[in-house]
Amino acid sequence: MRLNEHPVLRFERGREVTIYFEGKPLKAYEGETIATALHAAGIRVLNYSPNEKRPRGLFCAIGKCSSCLMVVNGIPNVRTCITLVEDGMRIERQHGRSRLPTKAKPPEFKDAKVVRADIIVIGGGPAGLMAAIHASRAGAKVVLIDENHMLGGQLVKQTHKFFGKREQFAGVRGVEIARILEEELRKSENVEVFLETSAVGIFQEGEEKLVLAVRKERELIEFRGRAVIVATGAMERMIPFENNDLPGVYGAGAIQTLMNTYGVKPGDRVLIVGAGNVGLILAYQLIQAGVEVKAIVEAMPKVGGYFVHAAKVRRLGVPILTRHTILRAEGKEKVERAVVAQLDENWRPIPGTEKTFEVDVIALAVGLRPSIELLHQAGCQIKYVRELGGHVAVRDDWMETTVRGIFVAGDSAGIEEATTAMLEGKIAGIAAALRLGIADESWVREIEKAQRDLDEFRSGPFGRHVAEGIRKILAEARA
Repeated sequence: MRLNEHPVLRFERGREVTIYFEGKPLKAYEGETIATALHAAGIRVLNYSPNEKRPRGLFCAIGKCSSCLMVVNGIPNVRTCITLVEDGMRIERQHGRSRLPTKAKPPEFKDAKVVRADIIVIGGGPAGLMAAIHASRAGAKVVLIDENHMLGGQLVKQTHKFFGKREQFAGVRGVEIARILEEELRKSENVEVFLETSAVGIFQEGEEKLVLAVRKERELIEFRGRAVIVATGAMERMIPFENNDLPGVYGAGAIQTLMNTYGVKPGDRVLIVGAGNVGLILAYQLIQAGVEVKAIVEAMPKVGGYFVHAAKVRRLGVPILTRHTILRAEGKEKVERAVVAQLDENWRPIPGTEKTFEVDVIALAVGLRPSIELLHQAGCQIKYVRELGGHVAVRDDWMETTVRGIFVAGDSAGIEEATTAMLEGKIAGIAAALRLGIADESWVREIEKAQRDLDEFRSGPFGRHVAEGIRKILAEARA
């Protein structure tokens, strides 16, 4: 199930190690996650639900759900999608609510390490990277933290070339953009990066912002600064259908992580649900990896993504079934089939139109919701804005929330594209430095230019609804 050849990517795997899954030795490579190594070995069932004892498998692959929790070296509730393998590691399926072993010694969270900076950036995706780069260029000392073991966020799994202007990386693949931004970040002496570090809370202590975080599940760190930029991205959405919890039902991003980051095929035959840009791009990424895409089903009467993506998918022989939805997944311990049906004008399945696809993967490309948990906990005003993907923090046109000194950027500010995330990150980074009195007024022109670029990018047919959502947020901030 490992990919050795790919038309775009080259997979450089680390040193070979041995892990033990329920006593059985398995080959793995340093630098890959536990869930990735298990998938490469054909293991799909990672745990069983507490009540009905139903099998569970990987879903989001970014540490934001509970589908991949396993027992690792005797410790339960380990997020195997973001935990790296180690030689000799012992891994077991988790059955319901596992107990911590009586002999296990929990980490002693005392005498926490204190790290100080002017600005703390939470999230190392496109928005967070651009925020850190531009805040440091404006003269601020910056700390960037991310719970993954690599920077880049969603960029590291994107093999397609971006649209837009040359200065916004038009014609450059997402994986290459991630490398360019990381190289730019590492050049700055004003930025300190902490990976495998999860922020668990934002607090105010006097004039300082305190971000509490845990590194590698063992070390408590206090990050202290005068401003915080939250760029925590988004979570995959789920839709209701029978057996939607079977192993083999993945969020689109999880499939991209397996294939494009780690070089592991998610399966052999895939049904994609959702014909927006993500679903369309995923289709030809799967084909690049040698996976058969049986069809794309879309509930709307027309394709939601760019025509160029849809045309490419159709040329590759993938049918796009509009006005269709998935009814159920079938299989015992994992997905073996998917049943879809046509919808009438009232969005109800039409009896007799059912189609069955023999697949081992169902990919859900049905949208994202902003990750706002830290913003909510910190007391930022939250508002539901349908055009932005759900609940978002109210903020001004400099990306500052209703809590002074807390800024937001990227998908955590509203679901858009990586290009807009980078522009918002640039605005937030410079704005934070300006509000702290670190940057001089000449940097205002950089914010104004980024704002013009954002307005231009959102002026097309796919950005108009987002622009309407932005207006609602800004109006709330000014009220």
